[in-house]
Amino acid sequence: MGMDTAKRFDRIVAILIQLQSKRIVKAQELADRFDVSLRTIYRDIRTLEASGVPIVSEAGVGYSIMEGYRLPPVMFTREEAGSFVAAEKLMQKFTDKSLGTYYESAMFKLKSVLRGKEKEWVEALESQVSIFPGQELFNEDIPNALEILFESIAEKKQVFLKYESLREDDPSERNIEPVGVFHENNYWYILGYCHLRSDYRQFRTDRILQIKRTPHNFALQHGTIDEYRSKYEEIQKTKVTILVNKTVAKYISGSKKYYGFVSEKAKGGQVEMTFMTTDLKNGFARWYLMFGDYGKIVEPEELKTRIAELLQKNQDMLSA
Repeated sequence: MGMDTAKRFDRIVAILIQLQSKRIVKAQELADRFDVSLRTIYRDIRTLEASGVPIVSEAGVGYSIMEGYRLPPVMFTREEAGSFVAAEKLMQKFTDKSLGTYYESAMFKLKSVLRGKEKEWVEALESQVSIFPGQELFNEDIPNALEILFESIAEKKQVFLKYESLREDDPSERNIEPVGVFHENNYWYILGYCHLRSDYRQFRTDRILQIKRTPHNFALQHGTIDEYRSKYEEIQKTKVTILVNKTVAKYISGSKKYYGFVSEKAKGGQVEMTFMTTDLKNGFARWYLMFGDYGKIVEPEELKTRIAELLQKNQDMLSA
């Protein structure tokens, strides 16, 4: 078997697996995944049909396998089986308790179809891999927050939130239409349409005090989360330039990306860093205070004033 023939065989098998994993699969989706032309995908689909796989094709929609048609379980390679270990550890630590339990149950099913050697490979890794999140991602009193949100998005049902915002003294109650869920800056966020504010808002999951399903359908049609995220990134930003001691610059390299980091360049014993931040007064200013005694603000003046205010407040607290 030639190299090209082997590659085509592997691709056709992978296409079959993907067809079994979704209700509808678009030809362009397959072409993008395997980095081949649409003509190649069409040819591969015809090969599967010629082999007896009942594929239903809908013009302008995509491909699907006839309902009821199933193949025996696909065997996993040792490396694929090993990847489940990392996924399981991440699910246990970076999702809520409910989804973590579901994934644990799914893992038992996955392990049940592994061959003996692959099972031993997984078992050897499981006790040697640990993951420790830096922050508490969910309110412990709400073990099923992500489960409810996923269900809401899939079924297009509103959810009720009791939410604790940093900008408000008392928790607020609101109905939202979740557009999507994303993980950023070590936290989980919901992006959704808030009926209380009549606008799209982001909510951090660890600040949710209560979440409940509601019988209310979505009142609006929503786009994808990527579309709304790109709009969010277009909001007005403030340019910040700071000079930081080279020694300290190494220690903040992991966190600077969360505050709009753009570029940096060495200047003698210091590093000049440029940022475009959306939250100058609170997010960036408070982060800068962590290492401010080793830094200097070049611009803007507004940041210098804000830092002075925060330092004065701290001095007042110490003197009280």
